[in-house]
Amino acid sequence: MASRTPRSAALLEFVRYFACSALALAMDGSIYWAALRMGMAYQAAAAAGFMAGVATTYILSVRWAFRRRSIANVHVEFMIFLGIGLAGLGLTEVLLWLQISVLGSGPMVAKLVSAAGVFMFNFGARKLLLFTRRSTPVASIAAA
Repeated sequence: MASRTPRSAALLEFVRYFACSALALAMDGSIYWAALRMGMAYQAAAAAGFMAGVATTYILSVRWAFRRRSIANVHVEFMIFLGIGLAGLGLTEVLLWLQISVLGSGPMVAKLVSAAGVFMFNFGARKLLLFTRRSTPVASIAAA
């Protein structure tokens, strides 16, 4: 079997991350839906679902989606991964508010629309900061 070109390797990572994100979105959406059914406000329901999705995505990303890691310290890596997820959560909340409170969309439709934009943000930030080979690995905070 011929080795992968950089372009095909990047596409494979994107497809794998998409699959990880699809599973995480299913987890996120299920928790979001269940929390709404229990009477939770959409903001809190979105936060609960999103955090479950972040955990799912992290586990699948480091085990399957990405082949290169920029940070040697797993704890530091997870904290950055979580930080990107929290930025994505903030973006989700803004997009949900805009669609539900301003535009009058239903909460599930708004969640799906928001998920598309947040997916692209999360993939780009995580690929750039965590899963790109560097000439010199990023030093871990614990080693400093």
